[in-house]
Amino acid sequence: MTMNREWIIAKLKSFLETASITYEPDAPNTIGFWSYKLDKPKAEVQTAAQIIEQILDRVLPVWRTADWPEGKRQPYWRHREAVHRAIAQLEAEQELADNLGSGAPQLDAGTFHPWVWGSVQGLWSSGHFREAVGMAAKAINAQAQAKLKRKDLSEAKLLAEAFSTKPPTAGHPRLRLSIDDGSDTFRSRHEGAGSYARGVYSAIRNPIAHELDHELEENEALEQLAAFSILARWIDQATVETAP
Repeated sequence: MTMNREWIIAKLKSFLETASITYEPDAPNTIGFWSYKLDKPKAEVQTAAQIIEQILDRVLPVWRTADWPEGKRQPYWRHREAVHRAIAQLEAEQELADNLGSGAPQLDAGTFHPWVWGSVQGLWSSGHFREAVGMAAKAINAQAQAKLKRKDLSEAKLLAEAFSTKPPTAGHPRLRLSIDDGSDTFRSRHEGAGSYARGVYSAIRNPIAHELDHELEENEALEQLAAFSILARWIDQATVETAP
């Protein structure tokens, strides 16, 4: 499901009305006691902010910590600043999409396997894309170890062995994507799955673990999460075959 920009922009603009403020000047014969007050009850603003914060986490992940000029004595100043910026960004994106859109399908991380997206949402919303991909790899490894009841191997070695076309032996169960009917299809699927697992852990997971100062671009990280999502679905859908 793609982002509904029109709905989001409407919600953001509505929040600006709900969280509007009024300047209160100094009282007579005083200096420096000016302030701003919310036009609507604080409880109403707090309720609206709960939804807006979730929207901002998706649209403008850095909003909570961005170095913006502070609106002194203005309640919810960061929320309003972020909302103004988010509206400008979304309206610009919508204009570009309407006029320059390629018509290509959009990749929605929310449709990824739960082992992947469910383990990285917090990191992703804060802009930690490299760490998010690494966390997805760890989550899949943990799920595979639990399914196979093995802690002696991990990641590429574990999955390469699990998808082996060899019969299972004591302590070495297999993951089966289909019944072993001796066909080329059975062999191709499992050899391919084992090679794929080695590939994503060697080419994606390992560099991420060692290149700590290299942040990923969002689109690149999204592609890598998609790669791990494929592997997660295979593991989740596979049956475990154990030795007699």
